[in-house]
Amino acid sequence: MFAIATLRNVHLGVLMFPAACAVGVMLAGMPLRDVEGGFPISIMILLVGVTYFFGLAQVNGTIERLIDAGLTRAGSRPVALPYVFFVLAGAVAAMGSPQAGLVFAPVAMPVSRRSGVDPVLMAIAINAGISAGGLAPTSLFGIVTYRVAREAGIAISPLTLFGVAVTANVVLLTAAALIFRLREPAPSDIATNAVAAVPQLRFERQHLVTIICMVGLVTTVIASALRGIDPDIGVLALGFGALLALIDPSMGTRALDRIDWSTVFLVGGIVTFVGVLQKLGAVDMLGHAAMNIGTPLLAALIICATAGLVSAFASTTGILAALVPLAVPLATSGAVSDWALICALSVCASMVDVSPFSTTGATLVASAPPEERERTRRLTMSWGMSMVVVGPLAFVFVLLAARGS
Repeated sequence: MFAIATLRNVHLGVLMFPAACAVGVMLAGMPLRDVEGGFPISIMILLVGVTYFFGLAQVNGTIERLIDAGLTRAGSRPVALPYVFFVLAGAVAAMGSPQAGLVFAPVAMPVSRRSGVDPVLMAIAINAGISAGGLAPTSLFGIVTYRVAREAGIAISPLTLFGVAVTANVVLLTAAALIFRLREPAPSDIATNAVAAVPQLRFERQHLVTIICMVGLVTTVIASALRGIDPDIGVLALGFGALLALIDPSMGTRALDRIDWSTVFLVGGIVTFVGVLQKLGAVDMLGHAAMNIGTPLLAALIICATAGLVSAFASTTGILAALVPLAVPLATSGAVSDWALICALSVCASMVDVSPFSTTGATLVASAPPEERERTRRLTMSWGMSMVVVGPLAFVFVLLAARGS
């Protein structure tokens, strides 16, 4: 199904849902009502609520002003710039849609040339920020990962997942900074300060209220997680979004267009299809087959490498929804740490997106200076494909070696 959707450029959710119904009724002998009942309503509410709330923050100009404030205060220190854009891209990616972090690509890539920062390093920095922020409890990668894991019986804290993602991507960015060193700025650009040239935008009343709601949402999620409470982030986000819509109904109406229905249907179709495969026993069969490949660590390595390889060409969100259930037999076997395996799987699936075969990587390459575009394409492809091996190896030995941790 992944191959057909990719080759024919058809929305995967459109293929998966009717396929789930057909397979469920004809092969699994399930009533159609039971197949449809596998559609993940709780995940749908999460995705709708989060993308609506942060979409509202985008259409009323709050996110634009936060970005502007961050860029203005960042200055133009070449050594710090990759980390500055890592933080900015991560912060925006944490606001519902990981791809929103790509808003910095048209700014960061030209800035890299003017500041003497290798465009390849800047591309890695933005992708690392998207990978880290996307696995936050309020963003799509994180929502899909920990919700699907919990529905499969694996208790994983969304804050743990986020913490592992941030740590891994900071280490990855630091390694990239040592490899792709600073160089002399282009002579014609030495006097240009693209970051400082960003015009300052004022915060109005609606922006301050939106920021208060954003802080309230994040604080509630963190406080609940620390107290062992599982908050419904989708309901919270819809509540804060309704409050902002009451203040400015026109913005609330415009924010409806920002709901990521494409991802909702993508995840819904895949999870429904995987539910049918679970009913047939296919997921358990593949999961146990992975367990029987040598040692448990080797099985974990193969699962993580598969996630990275397929994600480099296909939807990261879809891969997470499909492969997390596949890892359940190994995760629940006691041979490896269950939370560590899920964290490793999710980060390995997202860190490869700098490859130009993915939407993120293609956008970064297209945003690079014309004279650097071919080199950036070649090196980001090499970097992304190397992460298919390096990422799983690092995670397997760092996170999974301690059995039962």
